[in-house]
Amino acid sequence: MPTPSTLARWLLCAAAAALTPFAMSQDKPTDDDPHLWLEEVQGDKALAWVRERNAETMKQLGARADFAPTRTRLLEVLNSSDRIPAVSRRGDWLYNLWQDGTHKRGLWRRTTLAEYRKAKPTWETVLDLDALGKAENENWVWGGADCLGPDYRRCMLSLSRGGADAKVIREFDTVAKRFVDGGFMLPEAKTDIAWADADTLYVGTDWGPGSMTDSGYPRIVKRWARGTPLAEAKTVFEGRKEDVWVGVSVDPTPGHERTLIVRATDFFHQETLLLQGDSLVKLDVPDDARLSFMHSAGVAADTLLLELRSDLRLGERTHPKGSLLAADFAAWQKAKDNSERRVQVLFEPTETRSLAGIALTRSHVLVNINDNVTGKLEEWKRDAGGRFTKRAVDAPSPGNLGVSALHDPLRRDDPLAEQYLLNYTDFLTPDTLLLGATGSDKRDALKTLPPSFDASGMRAEQRFAASRDGTRVPYFVVWPKGAKADGSNPTLLYGYGGFQVSLEPWYSRGFGAAWYARGGVLVVANIRGGGEFGPRWHQAAMKENKQRSYDDFIAVAEDLIKQKITSARHLGIEGGSNGGLLVGAVMMQRPELFNAMVCQVPLLDMKRFHKLLAGASWVAEYGNPDVAADWAVISAYSPYQNIRRDAKYPPLLFTTSTRDDRVHPGHARKMVARLREFGHPVLYYENIEGGHGGAADNEQRATLQAIEFTYLWQRLARED
Repeated sequence: MPTPSTLARWLLCAAAAALTPFAMSQDKPTDDDPHLWLEEVQGDKALAWVRERNAETMKQLGARADFAPTRTRLLEVLNSSDRIPAVSRRGDWLYNLWQDGTHKRGLWRRTTLAEYRKAKPTWETVLDLDALGKAENENWVWGGADCLGPDYRRCMLSLSRGGADAKVIREFDTVAKRFVDGGFMLPEAKTDIAWADADTLYVGTDWGPGSMTDSGYPRIVKRWARGTPLAEAKTVFEGRKEDVWVGVSVDPTPGHERTLIVRATDFFHQETLLLQGDSLVKLDVPDDARLSFMHSAGVAADTLLLELRSDLRLGERTHPKGSLLAADFAAWQKAKDNSERRVQVLFEPTETRSLAGIALTRSHVLVNINDNVTGKLEEWKRDAGGRFTKRAVDAPSPGNLGVSALHDPLRRDDPLAEQYLLNYTDFLTPDTLLLGATGSDKRDALKTLPPSFDASGMRAEQRFAASRDGTRVPYFVVWPKGAKADGSNPTLLYGYGGFQVSLEPWYSRGFGAAWYARGGVLVVANIRGGGEFGPRWHQAAMKENKQRSYDDFIAVAEDLIKQKITSARHLGIEGGSNGGLLVGAVMMQRPELFNAMVCQVPLLDMKRFHKLLAGASWVAEYGNPDVAADWAVISAYSPYQNIRRDAKYPPLLFTTSTRDDRVHPGHARKMVARLREFGHPVLYYENIEGGHGGAADNEQRATLQAIEFTYLWQRLARED
């Protein structure tokens, strides 16, 4: 998005401050914030404070008659053996991480596709995380695996202490099922790795003082040879301290080998360099586009795929943001400039249609489309001449589609080259995982999630609210059986509204057990800042326009009350991370609209967000509070700076994790301390483990969710 002139920015800031409720009437902490000590994550005093708050919350909510049965129901759902195991293909195997009551941290296991088709597949355990943690006296949480094809025997496993983003990475042998003696091992850090070959890794990690970006991610990529000390790894590329991160991507496909160095200059922009020998060649592509490459059987040339986040002029045509373009990569590279470049348009957005994602088989691009927040699927086949032809896929509808290709480009005669997994769900329909093949609408049902709640008599509908500036904002309403628009329905309004993240329909066994079954209404708001309508919807609520996200959310709340779906007495709001900022800001601005708030792993002190953990990477979304013009906007909505002594807030609930090394737990801690200082009732729960997800295993998840649901029923239930 173009940056306005300094004068224009000041005018925008002044207008935003004038229009935002309470912008000038709050008590604001000075730079000598008395609660800064709560930013000491592992400080003795801070942790003692956390334990006191946890005890208060558990005393109030844990003692309620509905807490224990709610937790029991949620844990049964989380540990249920009839869940659909999520899988990823590596060679002949489908791998899965499985957590249940016996395996709390999980089994990393595998099976074949033929076995996976069965109702009760036989799984082969590759690594038992619980046994490993016990043997090593560590609280390991699974962080993923990067395996070297085509045999996928050697993998670099990421293990996190308590669920943090920082991980220990160790080489593992999937045949011997043990860690490799003397193999590659990287100490705990926020690390990015890629296999160069069987005896070489590209590594971006914490190399010592000054080697990380201001956002806390690697900025130096080195090449590390097996059998040599990590300290002797050779530098390949070095980014700048103010960058967000530097990473590497290796494509080992025979005949199409390619190594890319990616330097993220901010959250949405990056510089992409092609490694050629010892030289780096910058790719002339839009710095905010998402790049991918396609190799097709019988076609020597690679296809460059560009997902645009800004308009792109090529020749005489301007392609709008949100488009998907395909180009011959060699021809693109040879072109003098964009006037000579030719592309084929595989997707172009409309007012209601946006690109949700793509997946690549050997000869097809599967295009997942959001049409008014409903999934559609198209496939584009590439011929020997490099041209694409489209076929609309008859996919399940209306609801949410998830598609992932099974093709392994490292296998010349891959039997799954044109097959893919398609997942369908909606608010009232349990997930179904289908096996499909390009060129056909015939699919096999691999797995179907059994219904976990009685949906008879329930209904889900899409409605629209008019925001402050007249924009139509869609939202979903999920009605429990027998509910009527009489203003008395306990209703939870959920939102996110940032970073181009879409909220699409999903089937929730947890909500079924703890919310719908007791008469609760769920509302999901598709506000600006999200990705439901592509980059334009996101960019409409960035930086100086961030207040639009909050206006949209408020408009949905007001519409719920106007339509008598609920009333302020029975309306609660919930959001996590950026969604935590959303509900925090909205609660500070319009507390009279709500009677409850669940604020999860949130950003709240927007004066200091860029100085805490990964916060500097989000300046592209919010602006820089150290810049006066930006702070004039941010200060008008930053929840921590807008708490008022004279406001009448309902008792609020904040949750976070000590091990969250993405969004600092100090945000939630300080917010609660400030509310308490001003005499406002507030509850707080901080899980000692869990990272940004809030919990490390199902027992922790059940406890956390039971706290939230018990609180919501305490605040929103109908009067008897």
